[in-house]
Amino acid sequence: MTVEINIAYEGSLRCHATHAPSGGTLQTDAPLDNCGKGETFSPTDLVATALGSCMLTIMGIVAERHAIDLSEVEVRVEKHMSTDAVRRIVQLPVWITGPSCLSEKERKLLETAALSCPVHKSLGDSIDRSVSFSWSKSRKAH
Repeated sequence: MTVEINIAYEGSLRCHATHAPSGGTLQTDAPLDNCGKGETFSPTDLVATALGSCMLTIMGIVAERHAIDLSEVEVRVEKHMSTDAVRRIVQLPVWITGPSCLSEKERKLLETAALSCPVHKSLGDSIDRSVSFSWSKSRKAH
């Protein structure tokens, strides 16, 4: 499957991207530490966002198949950039937290799903992308 994304430079280190199939748009901005304004996601922030949202989406697919309530599962990703002369992402640690009431079988299904996400599989070994799971949250009363 091919998806077209069109990106235009708006000036001042800002770009405007359009997702061709849906018409959805987003902007990127260079980060403060790299000559930008840091007013929105940077391109490397989008890599971290893609990792976390992909993991949660794949977990969602599995959750829907197995009638697992994913409403209180959250993902946190930290982006760490190199400090040497070559500016690049070196680390994307991921923390996935969820409710303690999930069964061991449900947890295992969700963990396997998260680790099989296409973004996680696509990032090379030069980026440390450790994943930690914590199933200790109490369910919120609705």
